Amino acid sequence: MNNLIIDAANEKILFKIITITKSYTSEYPNSRENFDKLTILLFNFLKEKNMKISKIDNILVNQGPGKFSGIRSSIALAKALSITNKLNLYGFNSQQIELRDYKKVLSLLKKGILKKNLIKPKYLS
Repeated sequence: MNNLIIDAANEKILFKIITITKSYTSEYPNSRENFDKLTILLFNFLKEKNMKISKIDNILVNQGPGKFSGIRSSIALAKALSITNKLNLYGFNSQQIELRDYKKVLSLLKKGILKKNLIKPKYLS
């Protein structure tokens, strides 16, 4: 299984690919300029890692709590990719990851704790 994690709820925009044997990560400043080109950043990341979107099985997106712009942009991108490429979409919360250990999110997915296509954004005040 190939998993794509998108997390823009915090100080950095993070893209992570986790496969059975490998893991790749890329981070960018959490800024309006980067939200304007979020799709381009993601596809450049995939290209650099020789990963085609058709090879992704699951997209996992951080639904907060966190920064409004980051959450809205990343959820919109994740939903668009899941619809156009028929990928499984899962949301997770910032509290479900500790010290940015995204393998924990995958263990939650395997345990059935994350619900498919259920996205409920949570914004900071």
